[in-house]
Amino acid sequence: MANTKLQPALVFEHFAKINQIPRPSKREEKIIKYLEDFGKERNLLTKVDQTGNVLISKPATKGFEKYPTIILQSHMDMVCDKLVDIEFDFDNDPIQTYVEDEWLHAKGTTLGADDGIGVAIELAILDSNDIEHGPIECLFTRDEETGMTGAFGLESGFMTGKYLINLDSEDEGQIFVSCAGGINTSAVFNFEREDAPNGYFFMEASLKGLNGGHSGDDINKKLANAIKILSRFLYIEQDKTDLRLAQWNSGKMHNAIPRDGKVIFAVPANKKEEVKADWNIFTKGVEEEYHVTDPSMVWNLSSTDAQKVMPKQISRNLILAIQALDNGPLANCQDEALAWLVETSSNIASVQSSENKVDIVSSQRSNVISNLKNMANTVKACFELAGADVQQSDGYPAWKMNPNSKLVKVATEEYKKLFNREPKVLGIHAGLECGLFSEKYPDLDMISFGPTLRCVHTPDERLHIPTVQMVWDHLLAILKNID
Repeated sequence: MANTKLQPALVFEHFAKINQIPRPSKREEKIIKYLEDFGKERNLLTKVDQTGNVLISKPATKGFEKYPTIILQSHMDMVCDKLVDIEFDFDNDPIQTYVEDEWLHAKGTTLGADDGIGVAIELAILDSNDIEHGPIECLFTRDEETGMTGAFGLESGFMTGKYLINLDSEDEGQIFVSCAGGINTSAVFNFEREDAPNGYFFMEASLKGLNGGHSGDDINKKLANAIKILSRFLYIEQDKTDLRLAQWNSGKMHNAIPRDGKVIFAVPANKKEEVKADWNIFTKGVEEEYHVTDPSMVWNLSSTDAQKVMPKQISRNLILAIQALDNGPLANCQDEALAWLVETSSNIASVQSSENKVDIVSSQRSNVISNLKNMANTVKACFELAGADVQQSDGYPAWKMNPNSKLVKVATEEYKKLFNREPKVLGIHAGLECGLFSEKYPDLDMISFGPTLRCVHTPDERLHIPTVQMVWDHLLAILKNID
C-alpha cells in the first residue's frame, strides 16, 4: 500500500499493518494480541478487560499535564464480505489494497476501514512524539459489528477520561452527537425435507449487482434489498402455481442491506414456460423501479437439478412472511430541525437455508425507544404468525445529544479555524457504541467523527484519502485545545 500520496504517512502505515491481521467480528484474538504488544513495546500502560477490550494510556506532553484526560475510541473488528467469485479466507489472508484516483480500495473484499482507519489514527497518536496533548486513553473495542459485545461488556471504571471521541463515522465535515438504538430480530423455520411432487421442474433464480450498504447509514437511500425483491417474485408465482421452495440464500451480515441472493424452487412442469415469461416481465419492472439507486442489476433464471423441498406449508409461510415485512426507512424524525433524519427503520439482512431449517436475521433501528420496540415487535409478530421460532436481542440504547457539550463547542471552533467553514453537527440513524458508553459513564462528554467512507460492509468499500489528513489535523487541534 506504499504510496507517497497517502498522508498522514504514519496513519496509513499503521492501517497497512493492521490489514495484515485477521480481525473478523467475534474472532479478534490476533488483533487483541497485536494491540496489547503494541502498547507494552512502547512502555505505555496497557490493559485488556475480560471482554477483550484494549485500553492503552499515554501521558500528557510537557506543558499539558493539567489538561483533562480525553478518550479516543474505535472498534477493532471488521465486516468480512467478498465478491462471490473470488477465493479469500478472512481468518488468515491479509486485505489487499490499491489506490484509484483519491480513493483507497480493497481487491474484491471489504476494506476494513470501518473501523480500521480509526484504529490506525489512534495507533499513530500513540506512536508519535511530536504531538501536543493532555493525558490520552485509547480504547479499542471488540465485536462492534455483530452485537457491540465490547461496548456491552465494558466495565465501569475501566476508563477515566472526561471526554470521548469516537472515530467510527463516515463523512468528513460531520460531527455526530447522537445515534439510534437498535434490536435484532431473528426467526427460524424448522422442518423435515420431502420429495417434490411428481412432474415438478426445478429452477434457480438469482440476483446480484445491487449496491447494498449499511442498514443504518444507507437506509435513507431506499436501495434495493435482494431478499425483498426475490420474495416479491416468489409470492407472485406461489399465487399462480403450487410452487415449492428448496433453497433460499441471500445476505451475510446482520447490519448490511443484502446485495445478492438466489432461490431454488420447483413448479409443475407445465408451468415452467409461464414462470420464465413472468420472470422477464418482473425483472424489467424492478429494473425500472430501481434505475436510479441500483442501475447494475444482474438477473438469471435457469433450470437446476432436482432435490428435496421444504414442506408445502413451511414454503408458503416463509414466502408470505418475507413479502409482508415492512422494510427500509419507515418514519422520519418529528423534530423539524431533524426532519431529514430517518427515525425508524427495519432491514431484513439474511435468509440462509440448510438441510432442516431456514435462519432469518433482521434489524430494527429508531431514535425513539418506544418506536424501536414497536417496530421490532411488528417484525416478531409477522414471523410468529408464520409459525417461526423468534428471538430478539437485548438491543442497544440510543445516544442522546448533550446540549451543553464543551467537546462539541471546541470541535466546531477548531474545524472552522482549520477549514474556514462550519462543520455539520448531526444525529445518525446508525448505531454507535456511544449509546452504551453513556449508560456506564453518564457524565462522559462525547462526539463522533471520521474520514469519508463509501459502501461500507460491501466489497465496494472505499476510503477517501484526502479526508484522512483533514480528520488528523482536526483531531490534533482538539487535543491541543480541550483544556
